Amino acid sequence: MADKDFRSQFGLLDWEEELVQYSPGFRDPSPTSRVDTFFVTERGGLRLTEYNADTPASPAYNDALSEMTYGLPVMREFLRRYEVRPLPARHSVLHTLIDAYQQWGNSHKAPRIAILDWREVPSFSEFVLFAEYFKSQGLECIITDPREVEYTNGRLVAGDFHITLIYKRVLISELIERGGMNHPVVRAVRDGAVCMVNPFRCKILHKKASLAVLSDERNAKLFNAAEREAIAAHIPWTCRVENRQAQYHDQTIDLIPFILKHRENLVLKPNDEYGGRGVVLGWQSDTSSWEQTILTALNEPYIVQERVAIPTEPYPIMIDGQVQFIDQMLDTNPLVFYGDYVDGCLSRLSSEALLNVSAGTGSAAATYIVEKR
Repeated sequence: MADKDFRSQFGLLDWEEELVQYSPGFRDPSPTSRVDTFFVTERGGLRLTEYNADTPASPAYNDALSEMTYGLPVMREFLRRYEVRPLPARHSVLHTLIDAYQQWGNSHKAPRIAILDWREVPSFSEFVLFAEYFKSQGLECIITDPREVEYTNGRLVAGDFHITLIYKRVLISELIERGGMNHPVVRAVRDGAVCMVNPFRCKILHKKASLAVLSDERNAKLFNAAEREAIAAHIPWTCRVENRQAQYHDQTIDLIPFILKHRENLVLKPNDEYGGRGVVLGWQSDTSSWEQTILTALNEPYIVQERVAIPTEPYPIMIDGQVQFIDQMLDTNPLVFYGDYVDGCLSRLSSEALLNVSAGTGSAAATYIVEKR
């Protein structure tokens, strides 16, 4: 990542280039993350379509939903026949925060945690769940808005609370857009006055172009044979939208004409958005809107990605007081820690091809490992 030419493939903006130079004080650029995948049974594995490395939501929701579902009357009979094991995640978030904090340089003092995001975000209730959990583990914790913090005399504070560890849930792009590069959090992190997880360096891998970097034939030499095999098995073909030739599997293509011609099999995505914003599914678009999106993609950072088969399963849904089994599309999104192991999994169901809870096109379901007794 020290190679600026290589880093340019990720499509970082100038201000992002500046921020990623700040040392977070710990090793991993994305200690907590989430991979958004589809379990495609005919291929026998996961197809990874996005990597959420900036502000991965859902660990506390995952735990609360699992606990609530355990108590439903239907589980009473189900548990007699099946062993049902939840996949908790809050503890791994806590361990990750503490580990980063100790690497940062405070191995003896307990952190004073601030969960940082805008008060009005729809995920605020998850912050409440996390704050309750952190306090139950004997830690001091507040939920605070970026507009409420100050940086004075080398201390980041919210009111009279001295913050030493930020659990960052605010999107970096929104923090800079609304607060600027001189925001108290930016200055405190730059000066090493506070530990922040995830750090600014997470922006590199969070870019949707990170999957294009893996797919790009020009980078094949960076990976060994086993890694190239894993990329081919789990990453759908992904490419930065540019007016150039590219490799599509075993053929060389003129990229823009190819995108125009193969709309039914492609998706266009902004390089750095969330909640499904700006994502255009070619098979749900008409020719005119597809062409317009391509024009936008030539002027702003975008990626094009090969369509992935979306699995469907029947799920019980209450309609007009009656339970009906209706086919729902589903994705499987493991929560990843240190880029190394998984604890917890966000599963979303939807009747729409764009599965996203915050976009209003999906709902979360409890995820368990289930085995017959």
